[in-house]
Amino acid sequence: MVLNFFDQFMSPSFLGVPLVALALCLPLLLFPAPSPRWLDNRLLTLQNWFINRFTQQLLLPLNPSGHKWALLLTSLMLFLTTLNMLGLLPYTFTPTTQLSLNMGLAIPLWLATVITGLRNQPTIALGHLLPEGTPPPLIPVLVIIETISLFIRPLALGVRLTANLTAGHLLIQLIATAAFVLLPLMPAVAILTGTLLLLLSLLEVAVAMIQAYVFVLLLGLYLQENT
Repeated sequence: MVLNFFDQFMSPSFLGVPLVALALCLPLLLFPAPSPRWLDNRLLTLQNWFINRFTQQLLLPLNPSGHKWALLLTSLMLFLTTLNMLGLLPYTFTPTTQLSLNMGLAIPLWLATVITGLRNQPTIALGHLLPEGTPPPLIPVLVIIETISLFIRPLALGVRLTANLTAGHLLIQLIATAAFVLLPLMPAVAILTGTLLLLLSLLEVAVAMIQAYVFVLLLGLYLQENT
């Protein structure tokens, strides 16, 4: 029986119950809770330093009214990073390879930024649909184009995260399969392939972190336009 390489991206289930909900709750159990002590341990200190630095970098270009989103965006960054990293472990499932989950995160957050802009500054929010100095004959065309680009933003967020993680996981599986097949036939080539697999795994760790950062960074840019 020959298995499909894309079977690893299917949502697992146990007794007919999808395990995606369990996978989504797992990151909450991995991060240490703050303690009432005056001095924290090394793990808590590193975690707090990372959260403070990321929040400072994320809120730097935002107006003070957009600072209310700090907790949401920082939590989303930690959530996506943990899910992406856990998916690199053997015999695990990466929920962020599912387009439905990514779109479920992207559409409400993008829509919240748009509604925030229409509520707080409707003139400026609608002004983004028409660049300044546009010739009158091009106004209808540009309004349609800008409207389409506005509604494509959540699709781009979800597809970017799904495509990058799916491509990386699929490439790792293809190279690992080639290494196992070549091991009894050409051991030297199999060792080189295994070395390539190790380097690709390290690259995929970086991709998992970068894609989570890009997802949150683009949301921050959308929020910057509407605050």
